[in-house]
Amino acid sequence: MSQPTEASGVSDRAFAPVSALALTDVPTGSESGHAALRRRAAAYGVLGLPLAFVALPVYVHLPNLYAQQYGVGLAALGAVLLFSRGIDAVVDPWLGRFADRLYRHSWHAVWVAAVLLAVLVALGFAALFFPPAQTLSPTGLLLWVGGALTLSHLAYSGLGILHQAWAARQGGGGIAQSRWVAWREGFALVGVLLASALPSLWGWPLTTALLVALLALGLFTWQRTAQSAVSAPPSARSDPAASEPVGSQHALSLWQPWQHAGFRRLLAVFMLNGLASAVPATLVLFFVQDRLQAPKAMEPLFLGLYFAAGALSFPLWLKVIDRIGLLRTWASGMALSVLAFVSVVTLGAGDTTGFLVVCALSGMALGADLTVPGALLNQLIDRCGERGRTDGAFMGWWNLATKLNLALAAGLSLPLLSLWGYAPGQQGAQAVLALSLAYGLLPCVLKLLAGLALYLGLMRQPDLFSGPEKSPSPA
Repeated sequence: MSQPTEASGVSDRAFAPVSALALTDVPTGSESGHAALRRRAAAYGVLGLPLAFVALPVYVHLPNLYAQQYGVGLAALGAVLLFSRGIDAVVDPWLGRFADRLYRHSWHAVWVAAVLLAVLVALGFAALFFPPAQTLSPTGLLLWVGGALTLSHLAYSGLGILHQAWAARQGGGGIAQSRWVAWREGFALVGVLLASALPSLWGWPLTTALLVALLALGLFTWQRTAQSAVSAPPSARSDPAASEPVGSQHALSLWQPWQHAGFRRLLAVFMLNGLASAVPATLVLFFVQDRLQAPKAMEPLFLGLYFAAGALSFPLWLKVIDRIGLLRTWASGMALSVLAFVSVVTLGAGDTTGFLVVCALSGMALGADLTVPGALLNQLIDRCGERGRTDGAFMGWWNLATKLNLALAAGLSLPLLSLWGYAPGQQGAQAVLALSLAYGLLPCVLKLLAGLALYLGLMRQPDLFSGPEKSPSPA
C-alpha cells in the first residue's frame, strides 16, 4: 500500500480497500455506525445526480428536439448519434486505464482531473442544447451536434469512471457494494427525473444552470467522503498494485478484465438487458405524441413517474437482495419488466391511464437493473483479485457497453422507423404500428434473451462470483 501523499488533501489510503467503509463491517446494533456509513454512501452518491443529466435524458430529448425544432432528419440524426457514441465508447477502456494511473498516483491527481472533466461536461451540455442554429447550414448543425455530443460524453465518461472506480475500491462484498451502487444510482435516477421533466417546466437555460450547481455540489461531497476515509483503519488486505512493477500494471490493465470468464458473461447479459431499456428510452416521446396522442403537458408526468418509481424502489430491491441474492433479484426485475411492458402494444390513442400503469411498473423494474449489475461487477472485481489494481479498466469496458447500447438503440431504431415509413407527426395506421412494435415488442424480446443469458451464463455458475479466483478461467 502506498504512503500518504503530502501534496494531496487525502492520503492514498482512500483508494486502497477500507474495511471500515464496508457496510457489512459495522457491528450489529451500532446505530451511530450505520448512520455514519449511510451518510458517507449518500455523500459519495450525490455526484451521480448531475452526471445523469448527460446520460439517458440526452437520448430522450435530443432526437425530438432536433427533429421537431430544427428539422433534422431522423436518419441523419441517428447516424450522428451512433457515430458520436461509438467514438465515446471506444475511448472508455483507455479512460479506465488512465483512471487507474491517477488512483495509483494520488487523490490530488484524481481531484484535479475530476474538476476539469466537470467543467467540460457543463460546456458540452450547454453547446448541445443551445446551438447557433440560425448561423449554421443543415450540415453544419449536424457537425455541431456531433461535436457537442462527443465533448460532453467524453468528459462524462472520464468523470463517471473515476467516480465508479472509487466505490469499487472500497470492497465489502456483494451486499455492501449493492448499497454503494444503490446510493449512486438512486441519485442518478433523481437526476434523470429532473433532467427529463425540468426542460419542459423550466426551459433549457435554468436546467443547464442547475446542472452546473449540482456538479459543484457533487464534487464537494465526494471529496468530503474521500477525506473521511483517511481516518478509517485500512483493510488487512494490502494493495496488490503496490507490489507489481509499474510497467507491468500498465501493460495488463487495459485488457485484464477480459481474462475473467465471469466478466465476459456478465457483460453479455448487461448489454442485452441494457439494449432492451435503451430502445424505448429513445422512442418514448415519439410513442407518446403519435401513438397515444397525449397532451404535451403529460410528457413530464410519464417520464417523471417512470424514474420516480425506479428511485423509490431502491429500498425494496435492497431488501430483496438481502433475501435472495443479487442474481435472483436481477432475474425478478427482468420478469417484472416484461410483464409490465408487454401490454404497450395494445395501447392506442388516448390510453394515457394504461400507459401510466406501465410507466410505474416498468420504473420499479428499473430499480433492479440499476442496482444489481453494478454490484455484481464490483463483487467480481474483488473475486478476481483486481480491487485496487485495475478497477478503472473494468469500469471503462463497462461504460463502453452502456454507451454501445444507447448508440445501437438510436442508430438502428431511428433509421429503421424511417425506412418503415414513420416520421415524427405521422399517425397513420402503418406508421403507428411500426412505432408500437419497435417501442413495445422489441424490448420484451431483448429482455427475455437477457434473462435466458443470465440463467445459462451466471445463475448456473454461481462460483463465478464467490470466493477468490486464483487465476483467470476460460469461458
